[in-house]
Amino acid sequence: MTEAATRAAGILKEHRESIDRLDAILVYTLAERFKHTQAVGQLKAEHDLPPSDPSREARQIERLERLSREADLDPAFAKKFLNFIISEVIRHHEKLQK
Repeated sequence: MTEAATRAAGILKEHRESIDRLDAILVYTLAERFKHTQAVGQLKAEHDLPPSDPSREARQIERLERLSREADLDPAFAKKFLNFIISEVIRHHEKLQK
């Protein structure tokens, strides 16, 4: 292996280690988020509140799109990601109401 290839392999390893750490952060952050949304769902079920809140969801999507632009992340991707999370949360809330 050439010296340049060895250097590139070292840089690649560092990037992959960072990616692995960030993936762990994402998983633990999502787990923490879902703990709170489960508590919200339980509260809604106990008080016969609707499982979804479209106005809050719209505000959250707008907020995430703004944050994604600030972070130089594709807002369309951020919107798809949040929509997926919201749909999972609503599904959990609906299950709690049954």
